[in-house]
Amino acid sequence: MSRVINGDKVLAQEEQKPEKLRLDLLLVEKHPEYNRSTLQFFIKSGFVTVDGKPAKKPNEKYEKSALVSLSVPENPKILPSLKVIFEDDNVLVLEKPVGLLSMAKGEYCAEPTLEDYGLLVHRLDRDTSGVVILAKSEKVQSYLRKQFQDRKTKKTYLAVVSGRPKLDEAKIDLPISRNLKHPTTFQVDPNGKESTTFYKVLKSNEKFSLLELKPITGRTHQLRVHLSYTGTPILGDRVYNKLEKISAPRLFLHAKSLEITIPEGDRRVFESETPKEFLELF
Repeated sequence: MSRVINGDKVLAQEEQKPEKLRLDLLLVEKHPEYNRSTLQFFIKSGFVTVDGKPAKKPNEKYEKSALVSLSVPENPKILPSLKVIFEDDNVLVLEKPVGLLSMAKGEYCAEPTLEDYGLLVHRLDRDTSGVVILAKSEKVQSYLRKQFQDRKTKKTYLAVVSGRPKLDEAKIDLPISRNLKHPTTFQVDPNGKESTTFYKVLKSNEKFSLLELKPITGRTHQLRVHLSYTGTPILGDRVYNKLEKISAPRLFLHAKSLEITIPEGDRRVFESETPKEFLELF
């Protein structure tokens, strides 16, 4: 129904504007096989077009009738050649370089990870180098993981820290919890989980100390949090080292050795070489 006033036609009921939705939500409806964070990554990476035009803002709103297309490139990963420390029919022991992720973040990961080489048993931070063991079957994976869970493995790390600890050799027994203000980080907390680290000073000069670290527990960021709390943070630690004035080329934390029982009951110690940049500081 309408009426005319002074020659102008006025609608009795205003036409409703078409509903618009965020681009990431439109994609969630069209591609339920991916979660929202992965689809946001696709948008920002340029894998999405709207009405034939590239779109890179997940929060941009479009009408439901818009032609939204997703095209994820196949782009097979090029796996870097890693140093093999040991290999048999059950396990693969590698020397992980700095920069390599242990596991994929989200459902889509364009970069190589340790999971591309075998079944993950334990993890090292992206910026930590050193010995890592992978399984070749799910049965072996469970067998090895249980040893980590039961604390039947022995791990030794090397770290270069700012300054020098008050004692040349000691036990750090400080509980750790997630920092709720910064959920990707951790902190010493009396209500946190039991966390124990033994350390020993191997070398020292006016600025730095080279430590041997033997964690008994395996909390996330345990070594980094413990050493930061005791006043000798790890060199190159962009999260926990507040003393560092010059940016270091890497996180100076290296998984030196791993003692573990591999299938068939064979107890082995796998070792990697000390990175030359650790020794050059002394």
